[in-house]
Amino acid sequence: MIRPNLFVTRTKRAMSAKPAHPKAVATPIPPARGGQAHAPLCFVIDTDPNMRRFLSLILHGIGIDTEEFADGNGLHEALERRAPNLVFLDIPIESAEAIACVGALHKGGYSGQVQLMSSRGSAVLAHVKSIGEQQHLQMLPVLRKPFETNVIMTLLADLRLGHPPAVAGRIDLDQALSKGWIEFWYQPKIDLRKKQLVGAEAFARARHPTLGILLPSAFTPGAKESSLVALSEMALTSSLKTALSFAKLGVNLRMAVNIPVEALVKLAIADIVQAYSPQFEKWPGLIIDVSEEQILPDLALAYDLTKRLQHLNVKLAIDDFGRGYSSLARLKESPFAELKLDRSFVIDCGTDKVKAPLCRTVIDLAHNFGSAAAAIGIEKASDALALVSMGCDLGQGFLLGQPMPGDRFVALLRQRTSPPARPVAEPAHALEPRPA
Repeated sequence: MIRPNLFVTRTKRAMSAKPAHPKAVATPIPPARGGQAHAPLCFVIDTDPNMRRFLSLILHGIGIDTEEFADGNGLHEALERRAPNLVFLDIPIESAEAIACVGALHKGGYSGQVQLMSSRGSAVLAHVKSIGEQQHLQMLPVLRKPFETNVIMTLLADLRLGHPPAVAGRIDLDQALSKGWIEFWYQPKIDLRKKQLVGAEAFARARHPTLGILLPSAFTPGAKESSLVALSEMALTSSLKTALSFAKLGVNLRMAVNIPVEALVKLAIADIVQAYSPQFEKWPGLIIDVSEEQILPDLALAYDLTKRLQHLNVKLAIDDFGRGYSSLARLKESPFAELKLDRSFVIDCGTDKVKAPLCRTVIDLAHNFGSAAAAIGIEKASDALALVSMGCDLGQGFLLGQPMPGDRFVALLRQRTSPPARPVAEPAHALEPRPA
């Protein structure tokens, strides 16, 4: 379920209160991807700043720009700048606020689609919807809060907004590399306890001219070792360069990149990091994720890499950890800065009586070693809340933000770090960048 206030402690009274200064928070994003034509645009109108920000995170993840508003103030001015493709409109406790927004959209000449969102009774929803229809707005079926995250994705797919999802298909990695089809997308990494964005993990994608966006499963299985090494080197240099672009926005993020063991032993990791890493004192460094099945049989390599890369602020993490628990638990110390819980353990850990203790055991093991515990594949609010209660340090997953192209991630950071046109008193949120 979408629970944007997942990491914000608020009372029931605070949840229903209006912001101290309910003015519009209009935060336009620059054109996407190399100055090309405008990406689709959505207005998000909601008195809850966490809902606004969470919806914006989802929308940016699939290539859609957003402007956020606490209420109808500023809508007319925003519509004069650019008409949105879709408007998300919450119906708060006082439905008059939503009705005023509907009127502002009509007066501003907007004739597009409006997606109402609310936890109010059906009679109130029907009343606001009918008023919108009288104003000649295209009113979509109401979304009742709370709703599943995938409902938003289905809605956008039905409206053909945002970039299309990754498709099935197979291509040759050598060809993808030579044709320049490979690019790297970045997924937010959240400190679950501090409620902050603290990192980003790189994921390879292939942008095929006819097949569209392809996942690694379409081009890495069966690839030559030399091609995987070349891909890993690209991932490493791209992540380091992207970290610098984040730093220029004043956001200090630790980058993470997946590298297979065969590439780790062949690449001059130290030379690459020295050549491309951001040159400032507060750079939080780089995490190299290695798979459990590849690294646990050769822990001597892990210790050696840790020793050689430590002075460069580069550390190792075990990806999809869990099955090799017994092997690692026998050690007196661990060469890994992070243990990333296998997603099969994370899914439904908030309700499954078998998975919950498994997650807690891995988290405790990580902490006993002085390592961080990271959960990947978080898709449900109940699982995220359970992980927080278990003491899990870091989280990634669809609930917190899906992988997005680098320029979209930069645009999202720019939106988060740019001051609003009018000040609004708002509580902390889950994606609060840590300053450089």
